[in-house]
Amino acid sequence: MMRTAVGWHVEMEFQEDDQHTRAVAMVRLPDGTEVRAQGHASRHRVDSNQPRVGEEIAGARALNEIAMQLLTKAHMEIDEASGRTSHPINV
Repeated sequence: MMRTAVGWHVEMEFQEDDQHTRAVAMVRLPDGTEVRAQGHASRHRVDSNQPRVGEEIAGARALNEIAMQLLTKAHMEIDEASGRTSHPINV
């Protein structure tokens, strides 16, 4: 039986105009670390204005950057605890 030990809360904010969407994501980890990232999306002038699509793309890009930062952080912590260089962590 698995039990949940911790939870993470992700905050996401968007800034938009007619052609650009910027997402800022932040996750606060139980050790107090805050990981932040940005993502951007641009609407091509011939595409219809669909703000939700821009949010999804920019948000996904910000979350992907957070994922990469978390993998790097975990890798460094493994190396520190083991005193050696660990194998790469695959996505």
